[in-house]
Amino acid sequence: MGRPINDRGGSGRFRPPPELPKRLLDLWPVVVAGTAVWFVVFLVLLLTGVTGLWLWTTLAGGALGLLGLAVMAWQRSAAKRGSRGAQRGL
Repeated sequence: MGRPINDRGGSGRFRPPPELPKRLLDLWPVVVAGTAVWFVVFLVLLLTGVTGLWLWTTLAGGALGLLGLAVMAWQRSAAKRGSRGAQRGL
């Protein structure tokens, strides 16, 4: 077996992986799209007359998505304020 592609030449250390592009790190589009899908499915089930577990599951999924958006907005504002406990990159 040959040396790994990112081997520096026998020192045993590897180069650090490159930074991911900003568009791959941004969680907002994923969370907004997922929340929207839950609410769209809820509306479809509501309009087709489906009742029971699936209707309430989709409503809960949309509500949890909104809660997640609120937490992300809260963390982002805390990071902008410079709060020590804030998560960065949200």
